[in-house]
Amino acid sequence: MFKLFSRSKPATGTIDLSVLKVDMHSHLLPGIDDGSPDIATSLSLIKGMMDLGYTKLVTTPHIMWDMYKNTNEIISQKLELVREAVKAEGLNVEINAAAEYFLDDYVAGLIKSGTPLLTFGENMVLVEFSMAYPSHSLKDILFDMQMQNYQPVIAHPERYLYLDQNKGFYEELKDIGCLFQLNLLSLGGYYGKSPQELALYLIKKGHYDLIGTDLHGFRHLEGLHNPAIVAPMMKLLESGKIRNPQL
Repeated sequence: MFKLFSRSKPATGTIDLSVLKVDMHSHLLPGIDDGSPDIATSLSLIKGMMDLGYTKLVTTPHIMWDMYKNTNEIISQKLELVREAVKAEGLNVEINAAAEYFLDDYVAGLIKSGTPLLTFGENMVLVEFSMAYPSHSLKDILFDMQMQNYQPVIAHPERYLYLDQNKGFYEELKDIGCLFQLNLLSLGGYYGKSPQELALYLIKKGHYDLIGTDLHGFRHLEGLHNPAIVAPMMKLLESGKIRNPQL
């Protein structure tokens, strides 16, 4: 069975997520989005993730052209900087990078032009869209991605609160082949009651395929120690559908 509390540490409620092995959603590259501001913070956050039991981190900086004009080259350069620092610190953890693509006109243009997207696993691409209102072009962009053999992964679907009144759209996204990624913090109510309830609904429906921390900083790291995540996490892991360990 799965162990979510560490027995090798004092009884402080420290959660052991080593069963997942891999985190595939975080913002650990310094100074390029709303995550880690500098390399020292990146190293501290990475150490915190290792303490939780992760052995591989696929960090995913935002590509959101109105705010974070990141490119493959920028991300690659920052990844090498972090890898060098991790090596210098003697940390035994694998660090890779993909991206979290906001599906706007800029990203739609990247896809149509055939510009390579940053992937993880089996050609998976992490995507998000507006949390304020539905995107009328969303399905078209996802289709274009799939036509280029990318596997779309919808980041934190439980955080799109307008879908609470249109849960059928979740079914539509699953029917067209999208994978869903849970934000682990949602299970502890970090983002509020509504995302927590939607997360539990999607667990009940069996819709989640991946689990991510979406770690941006130390408050998120602290939130990952919330014991309230344990029971729903156990239920999700026991479904046998979670792909993190195979990434």
